[in-house]
Amino acid sequence: MRRLLRDLKILILTNLWIVPVLAALVGALFYFAAPPPPMHARLATGAIGGGYHGFALRLQAELALQGFSLELVESTGSADNLSKLGNGDVQLALVQSGQELRLSEAARSKLNGLGVMYREPLWLFLGAKVKFQRLSDLLKLRLAVGGEDSGTQAVTAALFAANRIEPADYPSNWQPLGGNRAAEALLAGQLDAAFFVGPAENPLIQRLAAEPNLRLVSLRRTAAYLARLPYLSQLEVGEGMLDMAHNTPDRDIVTLGPVATLVAGETFHPSLTPLILEAAKSVLKNGSLLDPAGSYPAKPPLSLNTLAEADYYYAKGLPILQRYLPFRIASLADRYIILAIPLLVLLFPLFKAIGPIYQWRIRARIYRWYKHLREIDQQLYQGGLPANLDSEITRLTHLEDELARIEVPLSYSNELYQLHMHLRYMIERLQALQQRQPRLG
Repeated sequence: MRRLLRDLKILILTNLWIVPVLAALVGALFYFAAPPPPMHARLATGAIGGGYHGFALRLQAELALQGFSLELVESTGSADNLSKLGNGDVQLALVQSGQELRLSEAARSKLNGLGVMYREPLWLFLGAKVKFQRLSDLLKLRLAVGGEDSGTQAVTAALFAANRIEPADYPSNWQPLGGNRAAEALLAGQLDAAFFVGPAENPLIQRLAAEPNLRLVSLRRTAAYLARLPYLSQLEVGEGMLDMAHNTPDRDIVTLGPVATLVAGETFHPSLTPLILEAAKSVLKNGSLLDPAGSYPAKPPLSLNTLAEADYYYAKGLPILQRYLPFRIASLADRYIILAIPLLVLLFPLFKAIGPIYQWRIRARIYRWYKHLREIDQQLYQGGLPANLDSEITRLTHLEDELARIEVPLSYSNELYQLHMHLRYMIERLQALQQRQPRLG
């Protein structure tokens, strides 16, 4: 055992050259490797109290469990969110589908859709006594079409445009109001009707649904709208779905609506995609009044580019390591695995060379002593003598003592003992010449 340990020690000492080589290779790989993904991002949501902000709060709490910090940035709506993404103010934004179509191709190409989070129905609330058949009937009414640059205004504008009612044709009794302002005006009797966009669970929608002096209407000709506005979807709302106590709506109705899409900008780190989508999946796992459990997140609209990481998530789920390890550890492990592959490729020829280099180093420790012996032997062969026999003999004797302290593996002892014999032979030869020198003089 002691001999084995001794040979192992010799092996390690003989191949210490590989340590700086390994350090250089690892350092170079780490230098050129991609940095780890950040554990912080900014998300543009919308107004406080709105549907986007409510969802963002739940997503923020879920991501915090993984040690990820999601900063929420208030905005005026989807258009503002797209602007913040384009400026690099935020890395993520919740955007109403169809809003991206207002951007230029160049601006849209810089965005990536991560997924659809949920559907956003369009709600049209009317006073109980207000008559309504078609959208054109709204021209005579005091109507809230949504706040400036809001998603509600964008949807209503698209529906009116499909009926050849352009903004220039809007009557003066139409007002750019949305959210709480529109709701308060409607409840106060200052409006006859108002459009709202948001999930059925939104507190504002629930408040209006519980109001007995208001009614929710059904949109007609939805198939015609969908043919012209493909980013919208049809939603069927059953009787009493919003408020069973007040039976709102009082019959089955049909409406339209966009989808809330999570969009990433150029500064978003793609490696964060599965983390974000898995957190969204957890938030949305129970579904909603209108969306069945497990329906979302879903693939983003075709009008947006999709990250390769998002495509992988929808096809196969989480990456293998992230299924069993926390995100930070899995991300670190992924980087090390990526580093290990080229490292092993480079190290294979190095480790292959260890055997020959080891043999050469061991034999070099033995054979380097032969150089001086050869020089002395050549002098003697040519009939000369070393300049100072006494000092040469002393030197060879010291070399012999030093040689006795050299450690080599047992398999190389033969070469070592041969060197001992040759060195002793040369010492004795020089000693013989030394004894003959006075007689020769």
